[in-house]
Amino acid sequence: MIEESLEIRKLRIGLAQINATVGDFAGNTKKIQKTIKEGKSLGIDILTFPELAICGYPPEDLLFKTNFISENQRSVRKIVDSSSGIDIIVGFVDSSKDIYNAAAVIHDGKLVGVYRKIYLPNYGIFDEKRYFRTGSECPIYIIGGVGVGINICEDIWYEDGPTRKQIDSGAEIIINISASPYHFGKGKIREKMLSNRAVNNTSIIAFNNLVGGQDELVFDGNSLIVDHQGQLLTRGRQFEEDLLVADLDVAAVRRARLDHCRWEKWLPSSKDKQCPNTKVVISKLPLGSIKPLLPRRELKLRKLNAEIYDALVLGTHDYIVKNGFSKVVIGLSGGIDSSLVSTVAVDALGNKNVIGVSMPLRYSSAGGISDARSLARNLGIRLITISIEKAFQAYLEMLADTFRETKPDVTEENIQARIRGNILMALSNKFGWLVLTTGNKSEMATGYTTLYGDMAGGFAVIKDVPKTMVYQLVKYRNTVASKQIVPISVIKRAPSAELRPEQQDINSLPAYDLLDPILTAYVEEDRSLEQIIASGIDEDVARQVIRLVDASEYKRRQSPPGLKITPKAFGRDRRMPITNRFKG
Repeated sequence: MIEESLEIRKLRIGLAQINATVGDFAGNTKKIQKTIKEGKSLGIDILTFPELAICGYPPEDLLFKTNFISENQRSVRKIVDSSSGIDIIVGFVDSSKDIYNAAAVIHDGKLVGVYRKIYLPNYGIFDEKRYFRTGSECPIYIIGGVGVGINICEDIWYEDGPTRKQIDSGAEIIINISASPYHFGKGKIREKMLSNRAVNNTSIIAFNNLVGGQDELVFDGNSLIVDHQGQLLTRGRQFEEDLLVADLDVAAVRRARLDHCRWEKWLPSSKDKQCPNTKVVISKLPLGSIKPLLPRRELKLRKLNAEIYDALVLGTHDYIVKNGFSKVVIGLSGGIDSSLVSTVAVDALGNKNVIGVSMPLRYSSAGGISDARSLARNLGIRLITISIEKAFQAYLEMLADTFRETKPDVTEENIQARIRGNILMALSNKFGWLVLTTGNKSEMATGYTTLYGDMAGGFAVIKDVPKTMVYQLVKYRNTVASKQIVPISVIKRAPSAELRPEQQDINSLPAYDLLDPILTAYVEEDRSLEQIIASGIDEDVARQVIRLVDASEYKRRQSPPGLKITPKAFGRDRRMPITNRFKG
């Protein structure tokens, strides 16, 4: 333990949860430098930034480019030059002999230390072992007379990992910089884990998380500071950039440890003997400066539907803006899915940047056409109407000889969807609008989609949103609006692709309230057919759903990227071979 006075004054920490863009070294560095300036004005002693904040997360195969690594190093030097009078911890790529996912420890204009991430995640959406070498040291830093342990994201999830080793060496505060992607429910899991770490180690835990969208991933921010009793001191905003500032009562940690008889003896030691501990003294004396009072901060967590909806809005905004688009185009059928996508797009980009396209033909219902118009009017977006009747008739006539001895089937239905996809892509090419597709997770799972039709586009907003959740999100958005946005008739109408007379989804799929739990069990929980049947699901229905999921992998491989909001999304989360004879 640190042998200084128990009455040492509080240490002021700042957690800057920034929205970094992968590869935007100039933009990320400028954002970090601006926050450093703000941190100095607030009297912050230690200012932290998220994991790989300098280069953005995840950089993936950009890490194989030498110029990428060099730009990263130049940015570190710029940040060091901006750090006079403050201590900074920022994530970057360390390239000493090999490359590491690392945290730079900067003090008053000098790089005084580097922590290299030890636990490299290699599951789900993560493949860090493809790029980084594993760190091997667990240093602690004495800052203002306080023992500070620094680790990165996955490191803190292991009870007997670097955190324990740093506590053994005298750390009183653990700072974890992170890029922990969002899925619903994860925030509560993280908070419980961090609280347990704090209690079990009688230490303060400061968790700084990235915020923003990066391709399929959304980072929710929601940074946390937890005291030595596991109590939440303060939290950062969800889905927004934020600078979280708090005064940490290190004296309370020291008193608590003294109150425990022989605290250092009963504290279990780390079993990781491959992680040598070193102590780096940066400043022994309390950091002295008059600090401005901090305003009272009260932030409540969003409820589930609000949280998921805001994740979709942030992820959609960042994908479109970071990729250089300004406007999007959406096919409006008058159905629930296109209504949700349109609403999210307007909240992400503003109604002037969203264009709806109604493409009716002989099977389109009057109600669907009317509801598309009502939705566009309620959202204040431009609506273009392009009838596809002539194009569909031309296709039928063109194929009449070839199809002469066959009966109409799903082929003719798919032609309609592909005409619509063709029109949307033509508008995209002509005007530079990004096409947002409207397929949900239930449809993507079962292949209830058309390749080069409703799957055609640049971004799939609700690709990971089950159909039953689509309804919940639409109802939520209507509830919080000053007026009803999505017409109630859209919510009440039986879902239908409207590609043949009297068509309804239930003619091809089980009811969604039955289908979605099966998909959760099979796709997200990897349960077998036997386990699903044992849970009370009808065997024929379960077999039908699993057959549809397995047969549709080739379609999903050709779909545009879409936002991850469930624990296991299609794509990087779930990598199945297309050619595959395993069943069950």
